[in-house]
Amino acid sequence: MQESSSGQSPHDAEKPITVGIVDDDPMICQLMKLSLSKSSQGSISVPFTATDGRAAVTMARSTFPDVVLVDIAMPAMDGIEVTKLMRTLNPPPHILILTSLSPAETVERAVEAGAEGFVSKADDARSIVDVVIDVCRGNPQFNLASQRQLITEIQAQQPHSRRNEARSLLGALPKREREAVVYAAEGYTNAEIAMHMIISERTVKADLSSASRKLQMGRVQMARLVERADLKGYSIPGAAADS
Repeated sequence: MQESSSGQSPHDAEKPITVGIVDDDPMICQLMKLSLSKSSQGSISVPFTATDGRAAVTMARSTFPDVVLVDIAMPAMDGIEVTKLMRTLNPPPHILILTSLSPAETVERAVEAGAEGFVSKADDARSIVDVVIDVCRGNPQFNLASQRQLITEIQAQQPHSRRNEARSLLGALPKREREAVVYAAEGYTNAEIAMHMIISERTVKADLSSASRKLQMGRVQMARLVERADLKGYSIPGAAADS
């Protein structure tokens, strides 16, 4: 049997999809078990429900479910940690986060842990059945709200990522070259930089040329790099020693 791109074997359409349900509310576990079994008309079976993460992982190790619906907010071990542990099983189940809300940062953390989508507790049983079947076909199941949140979180991280990248590039320069680049970014002329650093103007020019070659940037680009690094009140750790 060929494996899907996710590394999991595609589900045999003739066999029921096995689904584990993990929620700290036992009533929700039972209601979902009954509704999925009934609405799927035999295409889904529920080999276990669990009200805590550790029990869920133990049960999954013995039942090998195709899909596990995991609640986020649980005592002792939250849904993100459960997802990480579930994904270490062999074979790993598809994980759908079972939630009534998408709290801040939940989508990104869930994706990093290995979840392949979200299922709202407010969805009707038939919709959840469709999502379960579709995720077994290798199709991630993120609704529009989850997609928007993931995009928002990625966009919010971009400035920090670009800042850290800029700091890393500057930190790789020898100390004197880096200082010259920072002074140049602040608008100082080579003569003024030489006076501040107590070195010759020729040395300043050589240092800036060397930094420009290493960074593959012109003077304006290096100025923008310094601006992006946001060095105010920041000391670059592990910076290269002066040459």
